[in-house]
Amino acid sequence: MDVKRRRPGQHHGDLRNALEQAALELVAERGPHGFTLAEACRRAGVSVSAPYKHFADRDALLAALAARSYREQHARFSEAIASVDDAEGQLAAFAVAYVRFAADEQALFDIAFGAGLGKEEHPDLAEAGSALRDLLMPVARRIVPDDAVAFDLIVSVSASAHGLAVYLQQGLLSTESEPLVAAERRAGYMVHAIIAQARADR
Repeated sequence: MDVKRRRPGQHHGDLRNALEQAALELVAERGPHGFTLAEACRRAGVSVSAPYKHFADRDALLAALAARSYREQHARFSEAIASVDDAEGQLAAFAVAYVRFAADEQALFDIAFGAGLGKEEHPDLAEAGSALRDLLMPVARRIVPDDAVAFDLIVSVSASAHGLAVYLQQGLLSTESEPLVAAERRAGYMVHAIIAQARADR
């Protein structure tokens, strides 16, 4: 990402977006806890007082990016699910899309899951998480009709995909010739295994 630098205090036509992009750059370099709001201002080329028109503090800026992350995930996962007809294949497609999102958008992924933002302080994040659950529940219910079991199935599938995404980020699949392809393949296999076990337990 290339954010055009401006002298501090200079007018910025899209301040909010510039600050978010600067924060994403910093997160990609240092992680979600490795920068200050003042550093984001310097990276965006705006004065240190500028962010307060949009963000109360660094956590508010990160929360806006976490909400963006959830929206992007929802769009990608919806598209993945829509590309397959059967429910089992849809959950597998979701898991593959999850791993791909973490690889394509590492900074957004790290903010959503590593910034430590409280849902009480940022209720829109809780709503975004609920939207992802609501997207997956109808699919899971077609496999295991009981709501509690369907939710457990979503948790198991999501946790497996998340674990693979983290393994991929940490280089634990580097022995593979194509780590991302290997992670996506494993995501699909694991979903089918989890569903087979869920059906066997019914």
